[in-house]
Amino acid sequence: MGSMGRQSSFRGDCLKGKVAFITGGGSGICKEIARQFMLHGASVAIASRDQKKLHDAAELLASETGGCCFPVTMDVRKESQVVSAVDAAMAKFGKIDILVNGAAGNFLCSAEKLSYKGFKTVMEIDAHGSFIVSKTVFEKCFKPAAQRADLGAARGLGETVRGRQSDDAGCGKVILNISMTLHYTATLLQTHAGVAKAAVDAMTKHLAVEWGPYNVRVNSIAPGAVADTVGLSKLNPFVQRGNISAHLESQRKSLQATDNSDAGATSRRLHPENGVDPAREGKKEDLEFLRQFTPLQRIGTAQDVAFTAVFLCLPESSFITGANVVVDGGQWMTSGNFTLLEPRQNEAWRNAPFRVEAKL
Repeated sequence: MGSMGRQSSFRGDCLKGKVAFITGGGSGICKEIARQFMLHGASVAIASRDQKKLHDAAELLASETGGCCFPVTMDVRKESQVVSAVDAAMAKFGKIDILVNGAAGNFLCSAEKLSYKGFKTVMEIDAHGSFIVSKTVFEKCFKPAAQRADLGAARGLGETVRGRQSDDAGCGKVILNISMTLHYTATLLQTHAGVAKAAVDAMTKHLAVEWGPYNVRVNSIAPGAVADTVGLSKLNPFVQRGNISAHLESQRKSLQATDNSDAGATSRRLHPENGVDPAREGKKEDLEFLRQFTPLQRIGTAQDVAFTAVFLCLPESSFITGANVVVDGGQWMTSGNFTLLEPRQNEAWRNAPFRVEAKL
């Protein structure tokens, strides 16, 4: 099944009867996750702060899939709003089987120019928000479901699961946290997001351990570059800064000079805080350069991530928990860092005192 792009190999009703609650579901990757869940039989509640975008997305998803998409407005940072949104979804559907924590905030900024407020905001949306929503859904939906199913875990973590099995005992309840890979290589200009997503990855493991006895599986998905998303246009420096070949040539020239005006102009032109060059944004050659860094030789799609999410909600993945599934075509292992975007930082790294010369 699939409304666009590749056709799904999953059975069309594999999520029939399931209800998913998706934060950040009004746009981007999480909107596609909502679409694929609905195409495979699930009912979906999508949550976001932007009421108009949310309602437009819900109408579009319902018309595309023929399924039920329920929009609920909330800010993941505000506990009272989260509680109200979860209550509304429960009133609508009677249960929640799947939670996708996809709400996130990000931008390119060097650590020295990052404001305390900017750092705090990203932490609150990504890390704090994911915990608030997870805890609320667990307490209101997942834990009561385990108790109703008479699971031994509801009477103490040390007991084994016994008694009658619930209708979802084969795969349990599911939490999926949308993470990223940029903190794996300590990517430049991403201190705020890297710290927040590292916290999300740690939380994934902790909650998997604590809530496993309640038959709740917790996993995270780490997408790489995904085409046609706001994230790619905002966060891919190759797209934002223009043709990388010209950049590298200008950097080479600037590094040969001392601190002349040309080098200063080059540095200013490349510096992330100076914004996007509208004449270059999204040019095919820039995406081509990014593609060449990806072992599988293509840019990812939202469907790649959404199909992974579908699999992690099926009985076939019922023994997977606490995992971080990377969906990036191998890019994080080969792309390196963004040091080439800033000639002076690149030079500093190349001349660092811990640099070791290879002896072949």
